[in-house]
Amino acid sequence: MSRQKVVNWLIFMLLSVIWGSSFILMKKSAESLSGWQIGAIRIFSAGLVFFPFAVFHVKKIPLRKLPLIIASGLLGNFFPAFFFAIAIEKIDSSMEGILNSLTPLFVIVIGILFFNDKTQIKKIAGVLIGFVGLLILSLSKTSFATSELGYMLLILLATLFYGFNVNIVSRYLKEVNPMQMAAISLSIIAIPAGIIAWQENVFSIAQHDAAALWPITASVLLGIVGSAIATALFYMLIRRAGGLFASLVTYVIPIISIFWGLLDNENITVIQMACLGLILSGVYLANR
Repeated sequence: MSRQKVVNWLIFMLLSVIWGSSFILMKKSAESLSGWQIGAIRIFSAGLVFFPFAVFHVKKIPLRKLPLIIASGLLGNFFPAFFFAIAIEKIDSSMEGILNSLTPLFVIVIGILFFNDKTQIKKIAGVLIGFVGLLILSLSKTSFATSELGYMLLILLATLFYGFNVNIVSRYLKEVNPMQMAAISLSIIAIPAGIIAWQENVFSIAQHDAAALWPITASVLLGIVGSAIATALFYMLIRRAGGLFASLVTYVIPIISIFWGLLDNENITVIQMACLGLILSGVYLANR
């Protein structure tokens, strides 16, 4: 195996561990914070860390690429951060990790529908198998007819946005430095995140509520590692190995999230594991 492939796989596994652990961090954050507060802290922290770097390098970014970089920040970080954080109020962290594994299928679907990717039978078959797994997973929930379905749809919308983001980055932003792109996109979207944090009284809670110290710390860690560092690594992996390979990190993410869920005494059923296997089988077939 070449040195480049070794580095690609190391980045791949590091991303898997970081993002696979992000769901349990959101769950711990939700012990004292709302989904809106968690999402705002996450994005604001990530942008704050990268802000000095963004100021220094913003002039190196071609002006015509800036709208795409902002769109990437919104689709790949801003909206999903809030969707996942809001959903964690009703859905187990392990379940979020399983649903997140649909991302590569959305990368393919979006690529075919909006980016003129070639339509292949095995890709269509893989997508269908993956969505059958999703359907069975949804129907297996005892609260299918209740508001829990809405929270699952939020996660699906987040993975749909991931699909758009991967296609945008892999096609139009591959020549942009990954660190610069992550720094600028996160710094820009940190502005609305900071406004939301202020409206949600995050800064007041941080000063006066001792019980919220650990949940806030978990959200900040989520932002610095799960958004700032991970986004730079993800853009780097797309640039080095392509969007499809990078999106396959979701193969390993649910395994990590299930591991943390088991440690946290979450109820993980045989049906959920079978559906995960079905979804990943579809992902494998579509990307083989």
